[in-house]
Amino acid sequence: MGPYRTQKALIMALCIAATPVAAQQPGWHYSPLPGEGDRAALGCDRHATQDDFVCLAVRCEDDFTTGVHVHTSRPGKLGLWEMTLDRENASLATEPSDAPYGGRFKDSDWLLERIEQGTFVYLRHVDDEAGSFAYIDLTGSLRAINRALAYCAPRVPAPSEPNDGAGV
Repeated sequence: MGPYRTQKALIMALCIAATPVAAQQPGWHYSPLPGEGDRAALGCDRHATQDDFVCLAVRCEDDFTTGVHVHTSRPGKLGLWEMTLDRENASLATEPSDAPYGGRFKDSDWLLERIEQGTFVYLRHVDDEAGSFAYIDLTGSLRAINRALAYCAPRVPAPSEPNDGAGV
């Protein structure tokens, strides 16, 4: 019975380890979306599930700038988003993006600084007037963002070498 139990325990451990990581789990972490782990941090609302979620993604863009995106199960991601960051109200518009998150916030320097240094954000699309705001805890956001952006690897082709082989 000893070897059988060992095999059974090993198989169960492998099954648990092989389960997919939820892309939309509460809190701040690396983005588990394909190709995003080394370039983005994702922070989701406290009630996030696989089917119902609102997340903020801080991402290293291909041009080495830092973009802030909204990642949500809501059908319409673009448009105006209302938010309260540490009791400071704002409305920011999103624009289309090639990233897998949906919309990218325009002029997001102010928002990025608040996400890194703040304590909470309430977020809602303006068309969801009757709906409640999603609460995203910003605890750990600065660490997660710094860790993700430290290993930023934009997907752009390397420029050709201006010097020939002998001069390099």
